[in-house]
Amino acid sequence: MTTSFSAAYRLDGANVTLVVEVCAEVPAVRYWGPRLPDDLALDELSVLAARAEANASPAIEAPLALTPQAGQGFPGRPGLAAHRRGLDWASYALLVDVTQTADRLVFTSRDDAHGLALIHDLRLSGDVLVATTRLANTGVEPLQVDHLAAPVIALPGFVREIIGFEGRWSGEFQLQRHELSMGTWLRENRRGRTSHDAFPGLLAIERGVSEMRGLAYGFHLGWSGNHRLAVETLADGRQSVTMEALYLPGEIAIAPGESLTTPTLFATVSGEGLGSVSRQFHAFLRERPEHARLRAKPRPVHYNSWEAVYFDHDTAKLMELAERAAAVGVERFVLDDGWFGSRRSDRAGLGDWQVSPDVYPEGLGPLIEKVRSLGMEFGLWVEPEMVNPDSDLFRAHPDWVLGTPPAPQIPFRHQLVLDFGRAEVRERLYRDVAALLEEYPISYLKWDMNRDLSQPGGADGRAGVTAHVGGLYEVLDRLRAAFPAVEIESCASGGGRADFGILARTDRVWTSDSNDALDRLSIQRGFSHFLPAELMGAHVGPTHCHITGRRLSMPLRVATALFGHMGIEADLHELDAQEASDLAAGVALHKAHRALIHGGELHRIDAAEGVNAFAIVAEDGGEALVSYTMLTEQRGYFAEPLRLAGLDPAADYELTVVWPPRLRAEWPLKDGGRFRGAALMQAGFQPPRLHPGTALILHLKR
Repeated sequence: MTTSFSAAYRLDGANVTLVVEVCAEVPAVRYWGPRLPDDLALDELSVLAARAEANASPAIEAPLALTPQAGQGFPGRPGLAAHRRGLDWASYALLVDVTQTADRLVFTSRDDAHGLALIHDLRLSGDVLVATTRLANTGVEPLQVDHLAAPVIALPGFVREIIGFEGRWSGEFQLQRHELSMGTWLRENRRGRTSHDAFPGLLAIERGVSEMRGLAYGFHLGWSGNHRLAVETLADGRQSVTMEALYLPGEIAIAPGESLTTPTLFATVSGEGLGSVSRQFHAFLRERPEHARLRAKPRPVHYNSWEAVYFDHDTAKLMELAERAAAVGVERFVLDDGWFGSRRSDRAGLGDWQVSPDVYPEGLGPLIEKVRSLGMEFGLWVEPEMVNPDSDLFRAHPDWVLGTPPAPQIPFRHQLVLDFGRAEVRERLYRDVAALLEEYPISYLKWDMNRDLSQPGGADGRAGVTAHVGGLYEVLDRLRAAFPAVEIESCASGGGRADFGILARTDRVWTSDSNDALDRLSIQRGFSHFLPAELMGAHVGPTHCHITGRRLSMPLRVATALFGHMGIEADLHELDAQEASDLAAGVALHKAHRALIHGGELHRIDAAEGVNAFAIVAEDGGEALVSYTMLTEQRGYFAEPLRLAGLDPAADYELTVVWPPRLRAEWPLKDGGRFRGAALMQAGFQPPRLHPGTALILHLKR
């Protein structure tokens, strides 16, 4: 029986249009791009895209469907690979139902011969596509799933480059540019967490794209575990983006009557450059229900104790640090690693989440009372997914860890990973963390995760990465429901778990363990392609960075940290009077402009080599902060003029230099002035002569 469907379906955001065409009885993306005219006849797109039969090619092309299937004879990457003991592998699910609302399309396809159904759920939230694929087992035997992709998105042939993201510990979110050619650009992550080196996002662009002009696409998989990203160019010229959770052998089987849903694909597109793509992602995140809690009050300035005391906890010293932190304007004091069990180094204690009576004989109460008496909130570091072999928990439950016996465990920071796929593990760790939140007035948890899932086998011998990530989500969801006022940070040796999936359950990402301000500029710039400033933990580190060995000035460290969720991670005892004064001035400057930083629109600026520059502009264009940092010695006597972005071209702006506290450079604009927005954006301004490692912040007010 044939069911009648429209030839094509359309969804529109303010600036984007998605057109899904029914082709050979399956749904396929015909157009995903900047907004089309409302009165455009959709069949025009099909006619314009029609191609003649090519030599030595099929008379009728297999469609590049939302899920390309083996049974269709598609020559590229399949969106589904599933079977029953080697049978039922060549799926051929055809469309049986379409449901459309103003912002949503749901396509249901069935393959009764092979006992499965595919449900594609496509929704536009603002200008961001939110899409999943659900695979239902309609057969009578379990269905083994090797691959299941989120909806596959076709790319136009004039997209010729990919910007991927690479990195390492303390060097996350680094951009990696590739020319597209026939074949597949592939990025896989098997670390069990989002990872430092394979962030699950990419940008697809036409040639010549800049921050402010040209066609650019952004794609992100909201998943905190193993993943696979692929951009494929077929010999026939068709291109597509495929994103999926990466399943290990035998990891996923669907019982009869049950289903499996992919992690969510998030995508957006703009004809106005990479900056517009970022702003559309930022606007989407800010409109989520989860984000409302972050708008309820200003994001408090942090002090984190780690680089001041490490494992050497002393209540008197910590109380003095709290006094110094409050004196420079800190609003939340976070006690880092070393407060629990036998945790005097990284070799013991993980898993024993009870306050150490040796270090805190009266518990955490006296320190928390001191912190709160100074007008600050109290936060606490935890790492519940991990356990040291030297711990009471491991001695009692050595079978609770992930592993692949008889292979020995790979040494990794003296710790093992607890199997959060097991209900008893989840229940124990939930109770331990909940007990702390019930006993003490803790407003914030720094939830860390300091090793890969190198050998992720569960007690049943099956691979357990997907179950572990799902178990983590469940525990976080329970904690959020039971303690809705407590904010949670996602930390994984820095930015190793930063994705939209974990951010549905957390309030902040610790961007990197490196507090080196120069390294942080590139890390934070990469982060900003998908995530806004208020989710980005950014701290003023010590004068001497223990990771890079560099010594950087306080004004530079402040200028870098000021543009995120600001904090301090240094021994405040070591500051001289000038540094303490500059730090306090920097915190005050952040607070004065915090609403703009955490709510404004980011405009990364295409600046000269050796310069990092961007502006955060109020939505109405009435105010802006401009950051300009000289990274290396300029080639000529004077730096290139800097053209701003995002301003109202017809408005006049008062320009004021607000940082550094002491601008030593001779500069005609040192005392500010009044300038037209068009002049600032089209002609730009001449920066002063600055030494490398010097930052300048300007404030513009209409």
